[in-house]
Amino acid sequence: MRLKFESRLLIFFTIIFPAISGELPRFREAPAFRNGRECPKATWSALDRRSHNPSIIHISMTLDSTYLRGSVAGVFSVLQHATCPENIVFHFISTQRQRLELSRTITATFPYLNFEIYRFDTNLVKGKISYSIRQALDQPLNYARIYLADLLPLTVSRIIYFDSDLIVVDDVAKLWSINLRGRVLGAPEYCHANFTNYFTSKFWSNPVFSGTVKGRRPCYFNTGVMVIDLRKWREGRYTEKLEYWMRVQKKYRIYELGSLPPFLLVFAGDVEGVEHRWNQHGLGGDNLEGLCRNLHPGPVSLLHWSGKGKPWLRIDSKKPCPLDSLWAPYDLFRHKSLFSDS
Repeated sequence: MRLKFESRLLIFFTIIFPAISGELPRFREAPAFRNGRECPKATWSALDRRSHNPSIIHISMTLDSTYLRGSVAGVFSVLQHATCPENIVFHFISTQRQRLELSRTITATFPYLNFEIYRFDTNLVKGKISYSIRQALDQPLNYARIYLADLLPLTVSRIIYFDSDLIVVDDVAKLWSINLRGRVLGAPEYCHANFTNYFTSKFWSNPVFSGTVKGRRPCYFNTGVMVIDLRKWREGRYTEKLEYWMRVQKKYRIYELGSLPPFLLVFAGDVEGVEHRWNQHGLGGDNLEGLCRNLHPGPVSLLHWSGKGKPWLRIDSKKPCPLDSLWAPYDLFRHKSLFSDS
């Protein structure tokens, strides 16, 4: 009797906490999404060394066991609303530990998806990460976005970066086609936000540090949705510039958040503004409590559950926020029966 109870308890934790049990979540197979008649025929391969094909949309996301359910929902939402889904290539970034298993999961869930998985060497950020206000922000993979230009093939000259806690409810080609006007990075900006709140008094009291934003009109932007010119990034050696601020942070503690502040210090004031509809962020609440929030005023093309509260966790705990119901239709997670008579 005790053995049977312990067995059921193990099954319970495997289902509810797959990342802890070591088993990846399982998902239903997504339907095949085909191009519309107006779509140009385009193919892409990581082995193809030819020049950039403008008909191909390149999207990068990270993959790990903790956020896999969110990543799968994000991919599903992109494909479902795309006019030319077969012209989309996903570039997933993962650590070595579960890379093979993650690849199998993506293939089983999206048999027709064109994707590559690249290994992120966590040693790249070893000794550079400082603890922040939320443990999830301190994970090495959270910093992989800094290294996209090094991880992806040189033939990928432009990339959309998406976090793993969002869904797209519009044709992603509209975001892909924005004019960066010679800038390295495009993202929705929020100039009403108090920029000074993102840095400590040590930063503002040091003229060398605070002088970095002098002469600029820095605005907050969320790094969970970015369009990046990788050629200009490589030419400008922006990875090194971001790493510089990570080293400064390690020594002087000039901010409290994770990978966001270095981006603000390097790019704020020189970002090509994107319509706010492309990042309705903050739906996960703040970084401490993750309370429910409403949408910002205006149209919506992308919903982003940045913050502590994630829709799949709130749904599973039977305590969803109202807007979590908008995420649920894209959830391909295959629920198991907790207990059986066998």
